[in-house]
Amino acid sequence: MVRNPLTDDERHRGLVLGRLLQEARGARSAAAVALEAGISLDTLRKIERGAIVTPAFFTVAALARVLGLDLSTLAEAAAEHKAGVAGKGQVASRVA
Repeated sequence: MVRNPLTDDERHRGLVLGRLLQEARGARSAAAVALEAGISLDTLRKIERGAIVTPAFFTVAALARVLGLDLSTLAEAAAEHKAGVAGKGQVASRVA
């Protein structure tokens, strides 16, 4: 199966998701969050830096659960962040 190349929009959305998750993680260690979510530390790091642009739904859901995020709120915050509406400090408060 051949996968279509990612668009610039998809790559940007992955970066935004990663930043939002990293901001929501705050001072918690990436290792502790990854362990609690049931994913590898390497996977979490790749998501946070945007290297995994389209993480599996259940991976995002597990991270949202561990970080106390609502998936709808996370999606809205990502959309606002993309549109430039949310400032850097406002993003963490929206998803926290």
